[in-house]
Amino acid sequence: MPQMTNEELAAIFERVADLLEIKGENTYRVLAYRRVAETLRTLGQEASLLRAQGRLQEIPGVGKAIAEKIEELLDTGELGFLKRLEAEVPPTLIELLQIPDVGPKRAALFWKHAGITTLDALEEAARAGRLRSLPGMGEKSEARILEGIEALRRRSHRLPLGIARPMALRWVEWLRQQPAAIRVELAGSLRRWRATVGDLDLVAASHQPEALMDAFVHHPDVDRVLARGENKTSIETTSGTRLQLWCQPPEKFGSLWQYATGSKDHNVRLRALAQKQNLSLSEHGLSDEAGHEQHFADEESLYQALGLPWIPPELREDRGEIEAALKGHLPQWLRKEDLQAELHTHSIWSDGIATLEEMVAAAYARGLRVIAITDHSAGLGIANGLTPERLHQQRTEIEALRQRWGDKLLILQGAEVEIRADGHLDYPDEVLAELDIVIASLHTGLRQPRPEVTRRVLNAIRSPHVDIIGHPSGRLLPNREGADLDWDAVLAEALKHGTALEINANPARLDLDDVYARRAAEMGILLALNTDAHTPSDLDLIEYGIGIARRGWVEPPQIINTWPPERLIAWLRERG
Repeated sequence: MPQMTNEELAAIFERVADLLEIKGENTYRVLAYRRVAETLRTLGQEASLLRAQGRLQEIPGVGKAIAEKIEELLDTGELGFLKRLEAEVPPTLIELLQIPDVGPKRAALFWKHAGITTLDALEEAARAGRLRSLPGMGEKSEARILEGIEALRRRSHRLPLGIARPMALRWVEWLRQQPAAIRVELAGSLRRWRATVGDLDLVAASHQPEALMDAFVHHPDVDRVLARGENKTSIETTSGTRLQLWCQPPEKFGSLWQYATGSKDHNVRLRALAQKQNLSLSEHGLSDEAGHEQHFADEESLYQALGLPWIPPELREDRGEIEAALKGHLPQWLRKEDLQAELHTHSIWSDGIATLEEMVAAAYARGLRVIAITDHSAGLGIANGLTPERLHQQRTEIEALRQRWGDKLLILQGAEVEIRADGHLDYPDEVLAELDIVIASLHTGLRQPRPEVTRRVLNAIRSPHVDIIGHPSGRLLPNREGADLDWDAVLAEALKHGTALEINANPARLDLDDVYARRAAEMGILLALNTDAHTPSDLDLIEYGIGIARRGWVEPPQIINTWPPERLIAWLRERG
């Protein structure tokens, strides 16, 4: 039996957390399982390897009890604790949690008070008007539940990038180990860093395509072969994910990679450009009217042959990139090394799983010059948010860290402050004024009507103490839609007050998305690019945010994290 991957282990621990929360278990016990799931997803090594080395309890948040559960899963593929839990709490209730406005408490309410345990039963009860009489419900709540169910039904079965990309990279590494493989890379929407992904596209260079395809279809995770050809094979894994492997000899790899990366609309525009030159473009290269083929081992040569500079994959969506390339106006390219600051992190003071020292050391190890500790404010109870008193206690620890680290790293004390349902911020002005940096975020009340939820964000933007609006829509991929904001009003107010909007790099958020990031950049609004790190390894999620920023045509100077520390501090001081 193949060893469980970190993603599979994380999914099981998330399931345990959901069922425990529906059951009404202690919040800290629920959070323990959620944190382990989150850590496993971003772990640099497979848990199975750490287990073999006797190092499972070195994983942040993994104590003796959870380590034993991981071992049981790795040995048997099952978890007795989960089976017992599923006997107590109907597992179909987890499906209800995908509906906006339905959390564990409401799922438990529907189950215990109305005997509702499935999505279909909930929809039927809502349409019959039977939910409004339940405790804490009413006609408006019932209507929102119905709207949420309809939104859920409309959703595609695309994978979030944060799940699809690690999965695809494991396949890439495995294929690179095959003797027939010369080169293997990601393609499709994965390579373009789209927030959600359908099929996983991989491309390979090989002189022995048949041997490579044969290895591909006989991978132990393949459930069925959907199609097999000389240069392209499609399979479905045991988990239901579909993968496509494209293959060409090395001299044609560049044209294949470009073709399989897409997007379809970008490729249509490229083919039209080729036709104007009496050429035909395909995955094999360029052909003239006499049928002579020109092959390309790399993408740069292909684009050059069409009279274009290389266009980065993130821009290939037919949103003006070809016209910009022809005029020499492609955006300045954001690189990881451009980023000097991480301005949104959490520690064990709220819902993080690492100490302040560990977060600071991790930032320094990654070459950053600034880190802001921005633990949650008290209003977000589930996150163990800080009261003003605890905030002052934390400042003492941060001051001690500043003494130890000296000039090596600038450490800021901030907070992620809850924008309450009534529009007020979670801390009074005198507390906010003491902080080095303030992020204001929506976490609750996302289903409020557009005027109300927009007014809350506008109030935060207008506060002289708020520097950044964190993950502005509040969405969680793939199941929680963002707030229905009036974006014209939000963007205009951010521009007026000089407040930065965050591109949250956590792959469960990617918020702002690329569309609104581009609009903001075009308007001259400042942007912050942060990981929202809750563990040291979360700092590596920055690559997802970079992908979104690039897709949004955002240039480095517009991102406050690229500024030298002196400029960043001056900006924060000017804002008060």
